[in-house]
Amino acid sequence: MSSILTNTGAMVALQTMRGINKNMAQTQSEISTGKSINSAKDNAAVWAISKTMQADVKGFSAISDSLALGRSTVAVGAQAAETVTDLLTQMKGAIVSAQEENVDRVKIQTDIVALREQITSITTAAQFNGLNLLSNRDATAGSGTVNVLSSLDRASDGSVASANIDVAKQDLGTNATDWTAGTADAAGSGSNISGALDAAAVVALTGAATPPTTAVVIDSVEAGMGVQINISAAAGSVGAAFNDATRDVSYVARDGDTQADMARGLADAFNARVASAIEAGTLDANSSLSAAVTVATNGVATVTFTGETGAGNNVSLQAIQTNDVEIGGRLEALNDIDVSTAAGASSALADIEGLIQTAIDSAAAFGSAQTRIDTQAEFIKNLSDALTTGIGSLVDADMEAASARLQALQVQQQLATQSLSIANQQPQNILALFR
Repeated sequence: MSSILTNTGAMVALQTMRGINKNMAQTQSEISTGKSINSAKDNAAVWAISKTMQADVKGFSAISDSLALGRSTVAVGAQAAETVTDLLTQMKGAIVSAQEENVDRVKIQTDIVALREQITSITTAAQFNGLNLLSNRDATAGSGTVNVLSSLDRASDGSVASANIDVAKQDLGTNATDWTAGTADAAGSGSNISGALDAAAVVALTGAATPPTTAVVIDSVEAGMGVQINISAAAGSVGAAFNDATRDVSYVARDGDTQADMARGLADAFNARVASAIEAGTLDANSSLSAAVTVATNGVATVTFTGETGAGNNVSLQAIQTNDVEIGGRLEALNDIDVSTAAGASSALADIEGLIQTAIDSAAAFGSAQTRIDTQAEFIKNLSDALTTGIGSLVDADMEAASARLQALQVQQQLATQSLSIANQQPQNILALFR
């Protein structure tokens, strides 16, 4: 049945035309923008995923900048530490020369002072954007570590947390420790230490057939906390020359130090004191005087001191804790090196070895940090590239398919236009029936 009121053919042709025009607009949008999904209405789920991934890529771009800044900062510290190591090596050469009897030790000492001043100049200037990794004298908790933003970790629930590479400062300053700035606890009242030596009375390691022992326990540490071991010795093979109440055997914690660090510092200082006494001839080379460290699983460290055997070889020790000490540099012992005398030259040779090792350890620590930062920076770059590729696979248009589809739609559009024209001529055919 034909009707002049309702042209069903034209309606069908119009519907077809609208569908073709809609697809044509979508295809042209893909071709002009290069994206198959431009907004949430195109595909809400994929659009949301792509936007989250784009935000992550933007965040990783900022992380790359942070890693670049961290890499530069650590590089300055590493270069300075290596330079200090070289200068200390030169200083060792001068100290070795001073061991000879027929040299001008005063002139050699002048060279050593010049090298020490150069080390101070380097450690002071080794900063990047105001941050100096060769200075760690601040007692504020956390000040001994620099956090380099290294990643953004997204959990399965969508939450995001930042991750850091922690770079520990490596103090190579020559500043002197100021114990007078702190407050010493009364004997036996150390708040962070315990054990036999943390007692009101001096503990005597009385000579016996078996070397006697006593200990101090480092329960906890905090920056600016110092512990000194006062030593006194009776006459005998130990000799009064081993007496010490001037903090030769001491350690001041800086931020980042553990109980084990303090315990090893005290033990090393004590053993160095023994070696020095043996070198000076005031202590028998076969002496059993020594200090050893043990560390419990909970981090508590114990320094065990071993005394002498035989009657009259008594050694008395006492541990004193001092809080809020003004922290000195780890190379402050450079200030005590004086080769102008034979005794000073001999002592300096032993001291310089430890100082060189301190500088080497610092440079090695920076080198490890540099390697980790470089590795992370390369990973972040590759991860950003992978995420960008993933986003493209989700929302980018297939240009070959879009081109083929556009040509097909153009043909369909022409056919739909002709079909609509034919449908619109249908009423004219009905009019011919009435002629």
